[in-house]
Amino acid sequence: MPNPEGTPIWYELMTTDPEASKAFYDDVIGWTVQDKPAGDMDYRMIDSGNGGDLVGGVMRLTEQMTAGGGRPTWLFYIGVDDVDASVGKIEAAGGSVLMPAWDIPDVGRIAMVADPQGIPFYIMRGASGENSTAWDRMGMGKCNWNELATPDQAGANAFYATVFGWTYPDRMPMGEMGDYVFVQAGDQTIGATMTAPADGPPPAWRFYFRAPDIEAAAAKVSKNGGTVHAGPMEVPGGDRIIVASDPHGVMFGVVGPGQQQDR
Repeated sequence: MPNPEGTPIWYELMTTDPEASKAFYDDVIGWTVQDKPAGDMDYRMIDSGNGGDLVGGVMRLTEQMTAGGGRPTWLFYIGVDDVDASVGKIEAAGGSVLMPAWDIPDVGRIAMVADPQGIPFYIMRGASGENSTAWDRMGMGKCNWNELATPDQAGANAFYATVFGWTYPDRMPMGEMGDYVFVQAGDQTIGATMTAPADGPPPAWRFYFRAPDIEAAAAKVSKNGGTVHAGPMEVPGGDRIIVASDPHGVMFGVVGPGQQQDR
């Protein structure tokens, strides 16, 4: 995957029940989570439902994984030119390595790491010669926004700037919550960082996936056993969003066109 370094290239849901997760997200977002492949590992591809493009994968958490601290969550993969060199940068900048770099034949080289605040993510150099399109600012069924809620916003911003070259060209004041700081990777804005509220969900990366109707998506979250924590509400730019959790308590966001765009 020759995407520019620092660009999100894949999204992964870790879950103890892939069938339940499939039923939930297929209905809420409009995806088609594919069937379990042959073999021992239960890793299912997520079809965006929009022309066959892949958004990411669903991994079953085994008993061994959960015993080792694994829990249901969404993670993303950040594309890099050299995984081993990036691991060195991450450690030098105060991050940590959760799973050392390894190769997956015909897929690429991967490492699971964490930033200095302990928030996990993957880095990857994909084997494919084609760009990943899992991240697409307006793509239906794709991730449209990557949001970091962190206990140390300044420290996190410095870390990601050092490791991936991210810049922070603009910010939006949010009163007592501080600033919502926009993240630019190369020539595109990919999301933002914010200070994690003391009374909110644990610090983490959160990902917003696009659905055609935000009101319908909110209703489907509740119908399928999830919880809508905020929204639907309009955000700058005219889109409308919800912040929700699935039946396993995993936080995620949905973004849809605003009312002006619907007309």
